[in-house]
Amino acid sequence: MDPQANPPYLPPNSRIELLLQLKGKHMVGDFSPVANWLNGKLIDVSEGAMEIEYAVREDMCNPMGTLHGGIASTILDDIVGTMVYALGREFAFTSVNLNCDFLNPALPGEVLTAKSQVIRTGKNIIHVEGQIYKADGRIVAKCTSNMIQTSFKIPVPSAD
Repeated sequence: MDPQANPPYLPPNSRIELLLQLKGKHMVGDFSPVANWLNGKLIDVSEGAMEIEYAVREDMCNPMGTLHGGIASTILDDIVGTMVYALGREFAFTSVNLNCDFLNPALPGEVLTAKSQVIRTGKNIIHVEGQIYKADGRIVAKCTSNMIQTSFKIPVPSAD
């Protein structure tokens, strides 16, 4: 066994395998209440990357009838957080900051693709980026975030 592949202080990562079972399905049920409300569909997940589709609903829009910036930020925060969870670390991480840029509007009925990736991992800080794209490839919003390790130990998922 390659010691670099799975450092001895971390259990084997079963979180990616659990998430891969949800590929093509909506991420509801055992996720956070906000993730349930967002109702994203998992497209792909791997070590340090994730892709989820979201349908823009009217209750996600601002008075102009476009995707609210706070909801775009929530989508980005949720996808980078879930991706960091999937890294299999022993302790939970939380956002220290979330810097967002809003570049194009999205309308109700549009299906958006959110992507996230780890840029750099450290022992206590993980730097991540996320983007939301329209079907035509135009970017709706993007973010960078630093996530810090908490003292909350994540339960090891069962293999049931």
